[in-house]
This record gives sequence, C-alpha cells and structure tokens, in this order.
Amino acid sequence: MIKSEAAGQRSFPGKNIDVDLVIAGGGLSGVCASITAARQGLKVALVQDRPVLGGNSSSEVRLWILGATSHMGNNNRWAREGGLVDELLVENTYRNPEGNPLIFDTILLDKVTSEPNITLLLNTAVYAVDKKDAQTIRSLKAFCSQNQTEYTLTAPLFMDASGDGVVGFLSGAAFRMGAEAKEEFGELFAPSEEYGELLGHSLYFYSKDTGRPVKFVPPAYALDDITKVPKFKSFNAREFGCKLWWIEYGGRLDTVHDTEIIKWELWKVVYGVWNYIKNSGNFPEAENLTLEWVGTIPGKRESRRFEGDYMMRQQDIVEQRQHDDAIAFGGWSIDLHPADGVFSEKPACNQWHSKGVYQIPYRSVYSRNISNLFLAGRLISASHVAFASTRVMATAAYVSQAGAMAAAICKEKGILPADIVHQGLVHSLQQRLLRTGHYIPGVHAQDEKDLVKSATITASSELVFTEFTGTPLKKPLDVAVAQMIPLQPGKIGPLTFHADATEATTLEVELRISSKAANHTPDVTLARQTLPIHPGRNCLQLNFDAEIQESAYAFITFLKNPLVQLHRTEKRITGMLSVFNTINKAVSNYGKQTPPADIGMDEFEFWCPQRRPEGHNIDFKYPEGLNVFKASNIRNGIDRPVSQPNAWVADWQDAHPKLELNWPAPQSIREIDIFFDTDYDHPMESVLMTHPETVMPFCVREYRVKDDKGNVIASCSDNHQAYNRIRLSEAVTTGSLTIEVEHPSADVPAAVFAVRCYA
Repeated sequence: MIKSEAAGQRSFPGKNIDVDLVIAGGGLSGVCASITAARQGLKVALVQDRPVLGGNSSSEVRLWILGATSHMGNNNRWAREGGLVDELLVENTYRNPEGNPLIFDTILLDKVTSEPNITLLLNTAVYAVDKKDAQTIRSLKAFCSQNQTEYTLTAPLFMDASGDGVVGFLSGAAFRMGAEAKEEFGELFAPSEEYGELLGHSLYFYSKDTGRPVKFVPPAYALDDITKVPKFKSFNAREFGCKLWWIEYGGRLDTVHDTEIIKWELWKVVYGVWNYIKNSGNFPEAENLTLEWVGTIPGKRESRRFEGDYMMRQQDIVEQRQHDDAIAFGGWSIDLHPADGVFSEKPACNQWHSKGVYQIPYRSVYSRNISNLFLAGRLISASHVAFASTRVMATAAYVSQAGAMAAAICKEKGILPADIVHQGLVHSLQQRLLRTGHYIPGVHAQDEKDLVKSATITASSELVFTEFTGTPLKKPLDVAVAQMIPLQPGKIGPLTFHADATEATTLEVELRISSKAANHTPDVTLARQTLPIHPGRNCLQLNFDAEIQESAYAFITFLKNPLVQLHRTEKRITGMLSVFNTINKAVSNYGKQTPPADIGMDEFEFWCPQRRPEGHNIDFKYPEGLNVFKASNIRNGIDRPVSQPNAWVADWQDAHPKLELNWPAPQSIREIDIFFDTDYDHPMESVLMTHPETVMPFCVREYRVKDDKGNVIASCSDNHQAYNRIRLSEAVTTGSLTIEVEHPSADVPAAVFAVRCYA
C-alpha cells in the first residue's frame, strides 16, 4: 500500500539519459536514422510522441511508403531506396505481403528493439530545449504521458525527425512555412496565392464487407452537405485507406498549431462521405459495408521547412543537378496540392515528373545556425516546390539515414555536422553509406579497405546473352512496348524476334536511348524501321544503322498494333526489363507528360514496367551476344542496374554457379558483404496493396562461402534481403574465397551485385 500525506505541490519523477545522438520523431525517418546510427556504434535515444513507430506509415495513419519508384509510374528504373529503407520494405514484403498496417508496426518495433544501442521512448513528447549557447543544444526535455515521467536527454548531437520540427523550432533554428515567390530561386512552378502555399493533412478510413446489410447513422458533426466536396460525383464504395489521399484539408491554416481544428474538419468530411455512400441510395454495392477503421490523427504533409547551408529548388530536380556532397537521391514527382484540399474545384494534385532521379546534397540536412542539429525527414532544407518531391516517406527516410551516418563521423572525430563539408570528409561519408547498400547517383564505392579490390575474380560461368530459351508467350501488341537492352559503345548488332498476325499489316519499330546514359527516359530516337507482317508466324530481323556512344540501355521500341502478337518469354534476368507506354493515373502518368510552357518542366513519354506476373521480356535473339554480366562487375562500385546491369550473372546451364576470389598471399578476413538482387524496380508499397511474391524472383536464396581448404565459413538457406553482412566470430586466414550460389529458379539465373571483404 502506498499512502502519501497531503502536500502543497508535487512534481513528476525525472530521469536523465545521456547518449551520443538524440533523435526526436519515430516516424520512418527517425526509425531508419536510429538503426543506422546504432549499427555504427552510437548510443541513440529515439523519442516518439505516439504509441507506435512509423508516423504516416504506421497503423495510426496507414499511408504506403513511396519514393523514387512512384508506383512504377515514372521512368525511374531500379530506383527503390537502399540501406535501411530497402531492408524494411523487403522485410515487410516477406512477412506481410498483404500490406496489413498492424503487422508493419510490429516489423518497425522489432527492428528498433533488436538494436541494443537504441533507447526507445514511446508516448514521449519533446517540449523544451536547453542550450549551451546561441548555436548549441545541450539537452531536450520530454514528458511521457503514460508513465508520468520527465526525461532530460543530453547528447553532443541532435536530429530532428519530428515532421513539424519541434527541436528546430524550440532551439531557434531558421525555418520557413509557405511558398517562396518565383523570383527567389527562379522557380517557374512556384504556386500562386490563389492555389495556396501549404499542403494540407489527410485522414483515411477502411471499410469491411460484413456479409449482411449494415445501416449507418452519422454523428451530428458529419458534413451534411456533400456537394461542398466537388469530388462527390466521382465517389465510389471500393476506395479505402490511402487511396483516399484526396480527403485533404488545412492548407489555408497553420498546419502546426491548427492541427486539431484540421482534424475535426477531416472527421466531418470522412463521416459525411461515408454517410453519402451508405444513405444516398447511389451505392447499392455498399449495403453490406461497415466502417472498420477511421484515422484518429491526420497524416501531415507540410509544415515547417528548416534552412541548411543549401536550399534545394525546382531546378535541382528537373535538371538533375550534380552536387559534390550528394548523399541521397529523390525521384517522386514535384507534387503540389491546392491549399483548399477537398473543398477545391481544382484537381486534387498537380504532379510533374523529372526524366530521372536527382541528387540530394548533405548541406541540406543540417541547420545553418544550430551547430549540432541534423535535419531529417520532410523538414530538410528545400524550397516549397522542391519539398513537393522530397517530402515523401521513402525519400525522407533515405536522407535521414545519411544524416545518421554523418552523426557517426561527427562522434568519432569530435566535430559538428557542417565540419564534414569544411574538413573535406564528404567522400568518407559517401563511402560509408555505400558500404551499407545506400545508393548515391554518380558516386561509386571506392573503399580502400575492401580486400576484393586486390583479388583475382573468376566465376564458374558468365552469362553471355544470345537468346531466351523455352516456349514463348504470344501477347497482342495492345500498347507500345520496349525491351531495355544493356549495350556497350559501338555499332548495334542485328536482333531477331517473332510475331504472329491474322492478317497482313506492318510493324513500326524504333531504336531509342536516353539523352542521359544514367536515365531511363527514351527521349532520343536513333533509328526507325517499318517491317511488313504477313498472316501467321513471322521471323523478323532488325538491323539498325546506328551506334551507341557510351554504355547505356537501348530501348527496342515496338509501337502499338493490336493486329500483331509479339512473342514474349517467362524468363527474367537481372538488369533486363520490358517497359510499356501505358497510363498510371495514380501518379498523373497519362502516357506522356505535356506541361504548360511556363512552369519549367520537361515534356516526355512514360515507359514503365508492368507488375508481375505480367511485364514479360520480349523473346528476342542477339547473335553477337550481350557480354555485360561479367564476374568483375562485383567490384565496379555500383550495386544496382543503372546504365548497365552491374551484376555478375551465371549462365542458365551452370548447375553449380560460383564466384572465386584469389589473392597472391593469404588474407585475414573478418567481415564479408554480399549484395543480391531484390528487384530495386519494385515499389514494395508497405500497406493496402497485396504483393504476389514474398521474395523477389531475382534474389539468391541459398549460398555458401568457403575458404581455400573447402571449409564452409558462412551459409544461408532462406535469404530474402539484398544486403547480407557476414561477421565471422573469428577472423579466417585464407588465400581464396569461394561463394557458391543457387539459381533462384529455372526461369531466373543467379546474380550477385557486389562482394566486399574486410579484415
């Protein structure tokens, strides 16, 4: 029994936590940053003001995680983010292909609590900052509503991943809200005052079929006049979850301090929409539906944006500008929404894509005036227009894990975030990121400690592609399709393919490339051919009088002709892909982007893959052979397809594929990193969507690593991750390593992007 005498005043108990890095905000950005920092040896305090991790991706909001892949609706091939973002999405697809948001909660919690260097504080809100001086944070004050405990969180370094920038705001970091004028950065897409300067919040609901009629009595606060929502004429009873992203409001208000007002207005709209669906009589298919879940906190898009030493702008995205201090990339469209949201007569979003991914500089991920504060998530240093692309969760989290790696360097060297630039340590930061599977466009891994750099590399076989084998599939050419083929500089050899037709016709074929070798937008046509097609089976040869000037993907483009059935194949190979000139309205892809002339965006066509089991390669022959899958690719410093496949691929007929690394003298090896192909083209949306596979078809499931005596020093029989980090309990001294792999299936040959070894 506890008995306390009357007192004039009491205070809650306090607890001091002293760590290397305090991260405020446990959304996806905070999660990826905390795990990254912890694995680099930092003691981390992760402070989250909600009962679950994940922020907008959690079961509290239920927004799917997307970034540069954009629902496979743009021309950014193999663009899923690497590092922790990739690890989490791959793990979720493996454990949770149904996209259950509750299961995703458990995955995030599992990953964070598995790291002994992380102190996790849930239900704990930061409310005060104590500073050493005008430029330096000493500690944060936070309060947990569940255990009535006050925390003092002290560290040399802080990261604000809170979305609204609570630490940055309280510490006095320079920030902005609203849109910049066109003149400040020369951004032609800067919105007008009529369109509005802020994106609003959204709130979703889930419905459920009970198998019997369900009535709905709306609460008194439900919106009673549905015609106030211009979109009401296009409602349907089948949409739920984040497909309802257009239920948005708040862009005319203060999206920080008016959040509760915004939430109530969104609740009114949600229950008004559901009342209309259930009781208007216009949706008989909704008779058995009930509301299963309605969000209780809105998903926020925009509030404060903080100023770093560089502020990203529209031109960085559209022109794909290069930055010496690049540490991440983006690729979502510049996606602005009208400030009036669901009550606007304007389209619910205004998305314009770039021709490829763009770099994000390190100078945008720390505060320009608070010396020990990293900026993370959606509050990094970017204009309103650039923010419209960088704000999405996968991009935001990707930037955050780069900031966490920078924090590790700062801790080790006793320096501050900006010193990484001033002391010439950006290259070191980039290389440490690349080692973990982080991809930075245009930056290659060059780790001098990697023992593979000095090894002789051989393989039991190397695929030299000449043709696909097996029974072909016949599919009508209902939409234009292109086969992406990785070519080396020089003249293009003849290609053979087959087509069937029921009547005489012609087939238009074009050879296209991208104006930038690292892009995958086929905006340059090198040659054209018109081929006569006769009834029945046609064996056709393409002879293009053209040359490739640099290593790049060529697009063998077959224009639409429904009278023709083009032969396809079930076979798939790492770094080879078919793409289609189709429409994806979810990301404003209507086959071709035709922007107004005065907004500073490019015009081009969209050529996008189809989701498996569709998206078959074209069944073609290349007699000269594509010799681009060499074993030496495993140390070229690029761990995904870009302008080439960048992988070793074994021959299909090789029954026991293996890589061999040989050194002139025995090496002491303690760590081995192996990177496999988990299909970086797959968006792996985290919730709502169901994926047909739990493991990507290109991923090597089984492998063994042997020393020069044939001893197995490491093995795996159920791999599904791209990055396999092998830490041996004791160093092995050996003059060679043999990595034996199994083909993923009869239709997909084994592939390895990279192998790295360390003493």
